Amino acid sequence: MPVPVDGSRPAAPIKLKTKDARRPEDVPLPETPKPAESRKRKGKEIAEETLTSNAVQITDESSWSWKTLTEASASRVPPLTTKDGRYFFSAIGPSVKIYSSTTGQVISTLSPPSTEGYDVGEEPPLSHVITSAILSPHNPFQLITGSTDGHIRLWNFMDAVLLQTIDVKKPIMHVAAHERFKDHVFVSVARGTKKKSSKARRETSEDNGAIICVSWRPSDATANSLIQRPADTTFVGKTRATTGLALSPSGAWLVATGGHKAYVCPTSSLATGFTKFVSPQQLTCLAFHPSEEYFATGDVTGCIRLWYCLDAGLAKASGVQRTAQTTTMHWHAHAVSSIAFTTNGAYLLSGGEEAVLVIWQLHSGKKEFVPRVGAPISHVAVSRTAVGEEEYLLALSDASFTFVRSGTLKLSRTIARLRIDPAITHGRPPASSSIPLAFHLPTSAIVLPSSHPSSLQIYHPISSRLVFELEVSPSNRIARRDEKPLQPSRVEHAVVSDSGEWMATIDRREPDGPFHGEVHLKIWWWDHKSEYWILNTRIERPHGLSRVSALTFRPKTNGNDELFLVTVGADGHIKSWGIRMAKQKSGNTEVFWVARSTMRYRSEVPTHVSWSADGSLFAVSVGPHVALYDGNTNSLHQVLTCSDCKHATSAHFVGTSGRHIAVVGHNDVMLWDLLSRSMRWRYASSHVIDRLVPHPTSESFAVFERSATSGTTTSATRVVLLRPTSHIPTATRTLPFGTRAAISHPSFDTFSSEPSSFVFVGITHSWGVNVFGDDVRLPEEQGSSSRSIGDEGAQGPSKRTLFHDIFGTSALVEPTAAAQPVGPDVANPWRGKEVAEIFDAPTHLMPPITSLFDTLVDSFLTVRPSSIVAQPQEEDEERREEDVEMEDGTAPIVSEARIERVVNRREMDAFVDLFKHCAVKSAGPMVSHQDVPRNGLRHANGSHKAHANGVLPSTPSFNKTNGAARSLPMPVPTPVPTLATKDASSTPSKASPAVKVGQKRKKSLE
Repeated sequence: MPVPVDGSRPAAPIKLKTKDARRPEDVPLPETPKPAESRKRKGKEIAEETLTSNAVQITDESSWSWKTLTEASASRVPPLTTKDGRYFFSAIGPSVKIYSSTTGQVISTLSPPSTEGYDVGEEPPLSHVITSAILSPHNPFQLITGSTDGHIRLWNFMDAVLLQTIDVKKPIMHVAAHERFKDHVFVSVARGTKKKSSKARRETSEDNGAIICVSWRPSDATANSLIQRPADTTFVGKTRATTGLALSPSGAWLVATGGHKAYVCPTSSLATGFTKFVSPQQLTCLAFHPSEEYFATGDVTGCIRLWYCLDAGLAKASGVQRTAQTTTMHWHAHAVSSIAFTTNGAYLLSGGEEAVLVIWQLHSGKKEFVPRVGAPISHVAVSRTAVGEEEYLLALSDASFTFVRSGTLKLSRTIARLRIDPAITHGRPPASSSIPLAFHLPTSAIVLPSSHPSSLQIYHPISSRLVFELEVSPSNRIARRDEKPLQPSRVEHAVVSDSGEWMATIDRREPDGPFHGEVHLKIWWWDHKSEYWILNTRIERPHGLSRVSALTFRPKTNGNDELFLVTVGADGHIKSWGIRMAKQKSGNTEVFWVARSTMRYRSEVPTHVSWSADGSLFAVSVGPHVALYDGNTNSLHQVLTCSDCKHATSAHFVGTSGRHIAVVGHNDVMLWDLLSRSMRWRYASSHVIDRLVPHPTSESFAVFERSATSGTTTSATRVVLLRPTSHIPTATRTLPFGTRAAISHPSFDTFSSEPSSFVFVGITHSWGVNVFGDDVRLPEEQGSSSRSIGDEGAQGPSKRTLFHDIFGTSALVEPTAAAQPVGPDVANPWRGKEVAEIFDAPTHLMPPITSLFDTLVDSFLTVRPSSIVAQPQEEDEERREEDVEMEDGTAPIVSEARIERVVNRREMDAFVDLFKHCAVKSAGPMVSHQDVPRNGLRHANGSHKAHANGVLPSTPSFNKTNGAARSLPMPVPTPVPTLATKDASSTPSKASPAVKVGQKRKKSLE
């Protein structure tokens, strides 16, 4: 039969097939056209082959080491201060950090044995979180903590020793204790969640709790165990999930708040249970008056109520709901997060979402305000300073602490590490939006978003110190208007030039009702003297009202090439901005930024821009293309197009040579060789690619992937490390968190043992800041381990007191290298701002002006340099001869400088023996005050009388106390032996004659 001929196939295979009809062994020969089909499906087969190789590589995945820089749980537990106010405690995850109230440094960290060495991530496990901490009422040097693992721990925080651990087998929410109950502590525990159906047939849930009284005495079976069970537990009653638990000052009443009720129980009869008092709104906080039998609560609507319901009749009517006499105070527009009474009970402090501390005067109802404390207030505590003045300690929702002086109601100091973004007042942006994250080379600091969307914070990761906070867009810090959140300006981009001299930011505010949207490009200049960013140029609407997709500075080059900034926006334009100089009339030169050029590529919308290492080319991702432009002329050099990639999200130059460029698609990466103008390989992944970060020095890069089914809030990240030589990953790493942004910089190599390894700083989806990479090692922070608080005195000199200011350093203490004498030019004098703050206090609280005069004068005057004070010896002698008349036969009285010396043990033993063997004899008869003049000498006819033995009596010096000269009645002068001087010729051999009236007095030589 004739065989049909396909015109698309060559004739030769057809002839072979006709002949092979009689030869069965040659039947496979007609399948030779398959190579032609494989050429048509070359890209698909390469993708399948790549996926196969990647699947093999996945089996070799390993987790990356990482460390967290943030403390997300720092504001969840109320801070606690010591009795003297020198330290305060902050519960962070499973540990308690002890801070110095004056310096803000972490002195020690108390960690349970089961969590020592545990790496606390952005969210500690629920079984390790401390929920409550109080000081022991029996020993002020002991701390009691309760955690969600059901353990009550007793600490000696001075020696950093865990004394006892009691296990109640239920999560603990609050702990309360009183000195009346020496061996017991009251605990609020979680009792599970109860679901109920409402009338609308919708299921709701309520968290329930219970109050129990736990004994510190362990049971006999667990007496020798590390974790002990209580010997006695008394059930008090059931409650809703408690928001507060406290005992009255007398210890007669136990009060708990939860839901819409206040639960009151007399401690004398715990078996009777609680009496419930209903509140019209849900209660959020609780505080007892320090001396009287009533308590205060705050609710979700901003109302504060004082409850006067503690009377003897409650014991007879327990277990029922009652109403109570209350006093209502209302200022807060939103929920009251914390309340506290002052020590004397005259004032009540409250704080909440408004970031305003309110001070209520209870007897008059008047109030004072401390606004703009920095962030919403989570907790309020009262502390005392070393001089006895009260301070108000505020724990803010951004994990920072602020002290407020009670006398001036001004912020005295703020303690912050890294401010986190509180999702209380402002809605968080989606994970796909841009997050500002940059590195400042001169200071080795990180620029990252702050707790408020319109601000940036500068953080030094090596020293774990927050340098400062920069308010990019001044905005109103009011939380909400009614229940609708206000949308402030949000900083979306922040880039820093290689030299660190310039920083560009983009802040944007979405249109809201009658308000139009705003977009600003701001360029900041780094002031090396003040070490602060100063706004240089502000450009409104750089790309109209469209969003700015990306911006970057031109890298630093060796030539005299111009420094400029390139931005791309959703309006389709590619713009560059350059520096201009203008000479003013005063002769100064003004530097500012102006638009340099504007262009676009066809009708595509650019999404990303990046520079080569030498600054000669910049690549712009536009749709499925990557356009390469000349850095000086902005001329289009080359366009890279890949048919397999429908949309190029970004393009990055790899390495320092600038030969290769990596183009990132939705789930693939293509590497192009710019010299051969061809694509070398293509890496395809089954996951969504978030970003690509090149290594700053080596020819490699990292690809961050997330699961396509987990959405934008993925809880894990897969990082693939690639090199230009092959599409097969060199390594694959995993992280237990998702990232919003990540950067790498050569200075981060200090966190790793290998300089060529990858080290990143990233922001997680829960706004934590983590350092991750190969063998990450952060420097150990001060106070990160458990140690005795008394050890910090060995680290430096002791605190200088008023006694030291008056009498100087004690001679009984051996001088050390740390305790060097501080002269006038070494000491830190008061400055103008500190001097002005002295007069901010009320008059009745200020010390007398006599005690401030000398200090104020010394603060305004400076010590003359020694070069000015020193004069030639000849001039001094002539001046003395002119000013002083010397009598014949009289020797000058020479006063020597005080010789500082150290009293040794031998001299002290001699003094001890002297006082042991010699009795102290009583002084002679006192002379009346009228007979003794002020200077202690008797006068006769206007002249000084000499003593009987021819020696002048000792003249008491005027002691100055607090700047005022005082004279004290002196006893009858006694003979004083003459002290020998170094110069024998200057020692007087005879008594000095009396000074005659009308004659100039001899001036003593120095």
